[in-house]
Amino acid sequence: MGSYFARRAGVALVQLVGLALIAFSLIHLVPGNPVQEMLGTHATPHNVATVSARLGLNRSLVAQFGSFISGVVTGHMGNSITFGQPISSLIAERFVPSFVLIVYGLALAVVIGVPLAVLSAVRPGGPLDHGVRVFATVSFAMPTFWLGLVLALLFGLKLHWLPVAGYTSGVGGVLRSLTLPAIVLGLSLLVIVVRTLRSTMRKTLSTEFVEAERARGLSTSRIVSHHVMRNAVMPTVTVLAVNIGFLIGGTVVLEQVFQIPGLGSLLFLAVEHRDYPVIETLALMAGTVVVVLSLVADLAQAIMDPRVRLGARAV
Repeated sequence: MGSYFARRAGVALVQLVGLALIAFSLIHLVPGNPVQEMLGTHATPHNVATVSARLGLNRSLVAQFGSFISGVVTGHMGNSITFGQPISSLIAERFVPSFVLIVYGLALAVVIGVPLAVLSAVRPGGPLDHGVRVFATVSFAMPTFWLGLVLALLFGLKLHWLPVAGYTSGVGGVLRSLTLPAIVLGLSLLVIVVRTLRSTMRKTLSTEFVEAERARGLSTSRIVSHHVMRNAVMPTVTVLAVNIGFLIGGTVVLEQVFQIPGLGSLLFLAVEHRDYPVIETLALMAGTVVVVLSLVADLAQAIMDPRVRLGARAV
């Protein structure tokens, strides 16, 4: 187990270094100068050169990347070019709405998707199975911004059940202000839960030990709850961990549609103003979450299923 953990952690470290390099490189290829954006009408060549030297943007890309990595290691990410605040404080101010939105959307996807996947798996090929798969596919195919606007028009402006913009703290405020975007986020992830869990359950239901349990007279519900789900849930958790990045990307659009002051809207503003430090930090932060969750899911699967460790050792 120790050797498997060491190999998997080494791969995760290489992924993080590559992610940092890609995030740093791509934003510097985007046209535009953040200093000119910041100075506006005062962006004379002399002022641009002076501010660039003060911010360290006149140094070579290698030197800037070294400073970026040093800030990541020490936790001092510097200041935002646009806002003039420490990046850590900006992230702290906007972290909670984005985090709650992602958790809320993920919870809705699991609460809705797991029962649908179970019903679809135990009765394959029937009308219910086809209906579940069609519903999951359609929910995934609908653009998040379009579905968000439709739900806002229906439940906000038409029925006046929920607010269509803004964010309010507190349990009641969070439920009211984040329910609509969380539904959109959850529906976009629903197809992953349904398809992955249904596929693994169908494979497990066709194994010999399940047939033996049926021959012993156990009911389908008992077989599913005590045996099938235990083997089918970990692959689904692994796929969900990888697709957390999809949820993070989805918040950028939803926070703009519903005017939520989260990390997604902060990233949008940073890209608009070419705020290199903020963009690099948020990109690395999102990638780190995906890599770490993927690592945790793989380790959990290896603990529960020794075949994973044996397969990795054989490779």
